[in-house]
Amino acid sequence: QVQLIESGGGSVQAGGSLRLSCVASGRAWSRYSMGWFRHVPGLAREFVAAISRSGGTTYYADSVKGRFTISRDNAKNTVSLQMNTLKPEDTAVYYCAGKSTILSYAPRQASEFADWGQGTQVTVSS
Repeated sequence: QVQLIESGGGSVQAGGSLRLSCVASGRAWSRYSMGWFRHVPGLAREFVAAISRSGGTTYYADSVKGRFTISRDNAKNTVSLQMNTLKPEDTAVYYCAGKSTILSYAPRQASEFADWGQGTQVTVSS
């Protein structure tokens, strides 16, 4: 099990950028694939992006493809989400999540992830 702490949320105008970071603690980090999800009250939690343990496999939701980039620094126990060209519909609470997996696998379903951060608010104004 790992503990996950997100940072980097905030308010930005449409077209702007934000970079979210998620720092993991715990010895299991090296076995973890990571993902980012977002949640708007009243809606289901939405998959945003995922990255495998090695960083060699990434997945993105169609709604963010080409605008968001997920990356990880295993030496710093950190996974990041660079968000560019933000839109008002990107407004949500963003969560990072982790799961112990095989090397090249990256889960995309929220139900597959075992550990979650507390979330960070992203607000994009028009």
